[in-house]
Amino acid sequence: MASEGIKVISDNRKAYHDYFVEEKLEAGIILTGTEIKSIRNGRVNLKDSYARIENGEVWLHQMHISPYEQGNRFNHEPLRKRKLLLNHSEIIKLIGKVQQEGLTLIPTKIYLKHGLAKIELGVCRGKKNYDKRQAIAERDAKREMERHFRDK
Repeated sequence: MASEGIKVISDNRKAYHDYFVEEKLEAGIILTGTEIKSIRNGRVNLKDSYARIENGEVWLHQMHISPYEQGNRFNHEPLRKRKLLLNHSEIIKLIGKVQQEGLTLIPTKIYLKHGLAKIELGVCRGKKNYDKRQAIAERDAKREMERHFRDK
């Protein structure tokens, strides 16, 4: 996302390895003061995080935001669950996809958009082991072809 006013803080490359991302949507996130300061410093990890729908609200679990160095006693808990901000119609659509189609909500990217933290949420289907091996083989073949053409 090289658009004006957008600064990507962290990508979740593991999500693209473990899941087929079928759809992406943008969600706001409710943070405390020390959390947004840590995010602006790039001290966030999306690796094992996921989102869940609970009581008609979307919650982000296991996203690690490191404590802010100057935060003293007002610092946050690094792995607390955080509420995501979505329209009601988007939540209804997600409930249908997660419950009936067996899809999972995985954050793929966190970025700042005009000073506000946003999460790119992927609606994902899990990959089987042979899918992962096939993706690795395709990536290696593409890399080998590029190397071959570059050397000539």
